[in-house]
Amino acid sequence: MSLTRLVEESLERYGEYVALAFEGREYTNVDQHRASARVANTLRRLGVAPGDRVMVMLPNCPEVLQSYGGILRAGGVIVPVIFLLGDKEVAHILADSEARIVITSSDMLWKVEAQIGVLPTLSHVLLVDGGDDGRTRSFAEETSGESDRFTTVQRRGDDLAVILYTSGTTGVPKGVALSHDNLESNARSASALFELDREAWAVAVLPLSHSYGLTLMNAGHLLGTRAALLRWFNPEEVLRTIERFKAASMSGVPTMFIYLMNYPDGERFDTRSMRVWGSGAAPLPVEIVEPFERKFGGRLLEGYGLTEASPVVSAHRLSGVRKLGSVGQPIPGVRVSIQDDEGRHLPVGEIGEVCVQGANVMVGYYRNPEETARAIRDGWLHTGDMGRLDAEDFLSIVERKKDLIIRGGFNIYPREVEEALYAFPKTTEAAVVGMADPLMGEDVLAFVVLKPGETATAEEVMAFCETRLARFKCPKQVRFVDALPKSPIGKILRKKLRNEA
Repeated sequence: MSLTRLVEESLERYGEYVALAFEGREYTNVDQHRASARVANTLRRLGVAPGDRVMVMLPNCPEVLQSYGGILRAGGVIVPVIFLLGDKEVAHILADSEARIVITSSDMLWKVEAQIGVLPTLSHVLLVDGGDDGRTRSFAEETSGESDRFTTVQRRGDDLAVILYTSGTTGVPKGVALSHDNLESNARSASALFELDREAWAVAVLPLSHSYGLTLMNAGHLLGTRAALLRWFNPEEVLRTIERFKAASMSGVPTMFIYLMNYPDGERFDTRSMRVWGSGAAPLPVEIVEPFERKFGGRLLEGYGLTEASPVVSAHRLSGVRKLGSVGQPIPGVRVSIQDDEGRHLPVGEIGEVCVQGANVMVGYYRNPEETARAIRDGWLHTGDMGRLDAEDFLSIVERKKDLIIRGGFNIYPREVEEALYAFPKTTEAAVVGMADPLMGEDVLAFVVLKPGETATAEEVMAFCETRLARFKCPKQVRFVDALPKSPIGKILRKKLRNEA
């Protein structure tokens, strides 16, 4: 079934209601539906055909959800891009996805403008806060004159709906291809766990231009819920929004909860309405759970997911048992198996690779059959995370099989950072590992071997990295060493470096 059917079901079931609040303005579900029709009409006029890709690279704003709805109604494929990525990563995504249109804002235009007139597949760039300069168009002007009615282009359930780019083991972003069925099944399964009043407000602060935004949109249609949307995370604004809307829930990453926990004078805000704080994307420090709940109320519940699973795999139930240190139980329709390197299913309590099976598992990596075959074997998605299941099917993630660093919920791959370090003129060798960080969960630690006779400061190296990488990927610390530990065949031994960290 096409995802566009979810909003139609929602309108039939709930009628018109206020679904979104943003910066002093409220939007009903009907407002958003009409806006998506105007976007769909605009896209069709600009040449978007069924199956064409449209990139959306914006901070949180209503136009993100309007664009998603319009792209789907026009039969297109959404390519969400998180606004923290740099221009080289965005250029790769543009070329790989062959996106025809980019919807972005003026402060992010620099990430795509070098591709305008260069990439033959890129036809138009729409700016939500400007445009019409000959190279770009105004999103508002292009959509305002369009009809708010649109006959939805029908798509099959197995057609692509979204391509979400995530870093691969080499650091080159891979496109996770998700079908309408993948996303619909995951939204229905996650919605089955919902236990709150549908009219209670949620605070939406995670980036919409990622899997969270798709879940918020699709599950929101199914449940008829509403959200107070924040452009980005700011502790005081989060607490003020909770107090103003008497919000009952918020999803975040552990770093956000640590920021809130340590925010000065946070107790002056009334957060007694909060019932659920959902945590994911990175390990939640167990030691903050009790003091956080004591300070702000509600239950801090950890879950687990990944883009390749559309994204939710497991979660705690509000009214159920909570096991601290675990990420809850698999959601309905999703199976989890712990497997060894040979694909054998391991018994309760044993540690192995977390593998996932269900209608939520991706179609594959976009135009990358080799990586797809490595990730999906014998009908199971191999996540690369190590974990264990207990007798009640509670899943615990114990470590990552890959060298992935998760900083504040964002993924960083060492190879990508190392390439920047190797580009530093004074470097002869470099390696990057994750180090524990009390605020971010993990941060980037770089080990650098300088060329003979060269000298450099850590600040100099970090400043150089900031010219080549998104800032959140840059090393927080640089340690200069005489040599890197290696195996007999010359492979750098990251485990020894992690031990030193």
